[in-house]
Amino acid sequence: MEMEKEVYRIPLIGEKASSFKAKTTHGEINFPEDFKGKWVVLFSHPADFTPVCTTEFYAFQRRYEEFKKLNTELIGLSIDQVFSHIKWVEWIKEKLGIEIEFPIIADDLGNISRLYGMIHPGKGTNTVRAVFIMDPNEMEAYDWWFAYKEVKVE
Repeated sequence: MEMEKEVYRIPLIGEKASSFKAKTTHGEINFPEDFKGKWVVLFSHPADFTPVCTTEFYAFQRRYEEFKKLNTELIGLSIDQVFSHIKWVEWIKEKLGIEIEFPIIADDLGNISRLYGMIHPGKGTNTVRAVFIMDPNEMEAYDWWFAYKEVKVE
């Protein structure tokens, strides 16, 4: 007997943001309740300690004050565990001289990533690069989703 494969999809523009509770580098969050009345940029990255992900977090942090002036909260996410996120944030501060002030979700079981369609069906369990912009009142999603094809260089 063939088992049906569970299918997850990315939320469509205008759909309500799915609720979840999560461990982060700033403690537990209750989403979207903790962010009512604010714009939210929820973005995912494949893994901590990678060059591209590090530059993305660095760039977001450099603009963090501008986001706050626009009543916008940043939230990062990957399937790494919270202690990995904490060590990575410490490494960024030590090596790059910038402190990541926004929370990073530790989605080590991939539940939130599946809920938001951030795991590419053909790419294993790592999260893809995705950005969701949530409306401050209705918490409706406006999203972008990226999946990079692995290229073998010989």
